[in-house]
Amino acid sequence: MKFEKVLFHTQFGAYAFNSLKTLFELKACGLKEIVLVYVIPKETVGFVPYGGFLKEEEQRIRKQIKCRFESWQKAVEKAGIKCAVRIQTGILNASILKIAENEKVDLIVTGAKKRTLFEKIYVGSHILDILRRSTVPVLMGRYMVQFETEDGALFRKNSQIFQRPLLATDWSPPSERSLAAITAFRGIAEEAVVVHVIDAKLTKGVNASRMKALDKKSRQRLDAYCARLEKENIATESHLCIGKPVSEILRISRETEATMIIMGRTGKDWMEEYWLGGVSHRVAEISELPVLLVP
Repeated sequence: MKFEKVLFHTQFGAYAFNSLKTLFELKACGLKEIVLVYVIPKETVGFVPYGGFLKEEEQRIRKQIKCRFESWQKAVEKAGIKCAVRIQTGILNASILKIAENEKVDLIVTGAKKRTLFEKIYVGSHILDILRRSTVPVLMGRYMVQFETEDGALFRKNSQIFQRPLLATDWSPPSERSLAAITAFRGIAEEAVVVHVIDAKLTKGVNASRMKALDKKSRQRLDAYCARLEKENIATESHLCIGKPVSEILRISRETEATMIIMGRTGKDWMEEYWLGGVSHRVAEISELPVLLVP
């Protein structure tokens, strides 16, 4: 896997530029170009009664966005990376995915967005929709995050996100590709944490001998994953546990001081995943770390 061309979508949040700068490290791994993307919502420049289009308003917004991107372009190019700008009017998710396809990018980077209670329960944010539909890996960036722990609310700054990636694997083909994503970070990843969580629900009624066999097989697989990473000169540590996958992955990411989480996208039925959320999407939704999902 390679990350030579990256699409960076922004809505100019407070820490968007900081998130962009965290990607500059990828130059050491072969990053050649960043495509900066802003989507002008279709409803902003259209009016429904007559199906009309506010062309002058669109031109004004385009000019404003282009101006804001100028300093970003300079920063990217100063880091020795090519930079392109794409400003498009349309539906947010469809536009991002279309630009990614046209530009033939290796990675989509976008930020989290706060959601209403209704959206949390029924709809899902635009980022979760992109995670479901993208054919290339998607990194959900988080630079400055407030999150809840047993000790109360804490703040975290994610500045060196590739330093200590955590791979949560379920042995699926997307997990295999996630392993390849970590090898793409060799040279900037100091150590990788490899985790497998045996879902506690699947162990009910299982006798001791079968559990022992499952434990042995899981450890062998973890060792094999670690061996492949160490062959690429990436140090590793592994963790095997039993419990609720989402909460265990988050717990281990904190205890091991991981800097990002990498997971394969779940293979659930689309409708089940849309309404209930798979493990990988749930982790992406609630973790305080940047999360890279690999299809």
